[in-house]
Amino acid sequence: MCFSAAANFVGSGALGAIGVATLTRVKHRRELLFAALPALFAIHQFIEGFVWLGLDGILSPTITHNMGAAFMLYAQGLLPFLLPLSVLLFEPTAKSRKRMLPFLGLGASTTLYILWALTAYPLQVYVKGNSIVYINQATNNMAVAVLYVIATCGSLFFSKIRVMVLFGGANLIILLVVMEVKRYAFTSLWCAYAAIASVIILAYFWKSHAARPFLYA
Repeated sequence: MCFSAAANFVGSGALGAIGVATLTRVKHRRELLFAALPALFAIHQFIEGFVWLGLDGILSPTITHNMGAAFMLYAQGLLPFLLPLSVLLFEPTAKSRKRMLPFLGLGASTTLYILWALTAYPLQVYVKGNSIVYINQATNNMAVAVLYVIATCGSLFFSKIRVMVLFGGANLIILLVVMEVKRYAFTSLWCAYAAIASVIILAYFWKSHAARPFLYA
């Protein structure tokens, strides 16, 4: 996130509260992973707070690198798989779940490649323009970026649940804005603003409480 460790820690606390509130509205195990996204984003932002502390010289270079690697592990290594999986599990019908399979397959492939890249190539972490830049030689290219976007946002647009489409639209708009304004800090900024969009998830779980759980086969 922009500016400082304090901004990350405060944002993490707010997202944590949203995450807990969302999880209390879960009514079926199939809802759990999607409902957990705000809490996972909260942990993610908390980790980046320690990256800021390291870059400010408060923590050692080793800890800074490890925290940066942990941030990248979720942002690039896990999210492309977890997001389409969470949508697939939540979908109310077998037909709509089948529509998610190509995105899940693409997400799994993207995740495997990125996990390999994160272990095979060194990670660079530094500050530019009040934002943290994360660079991995093998993932910092347009082809990987396109696959990443399709995997993380694509399944949301094909969901039968309207709020999924809304969440996907919000994330796509955020993504395009970040790419235009601060492409060099894409990983940090997109994750931060996608986390803010988690309010949409909370609103859905709160308002749809009476209509859930779906009649899963």
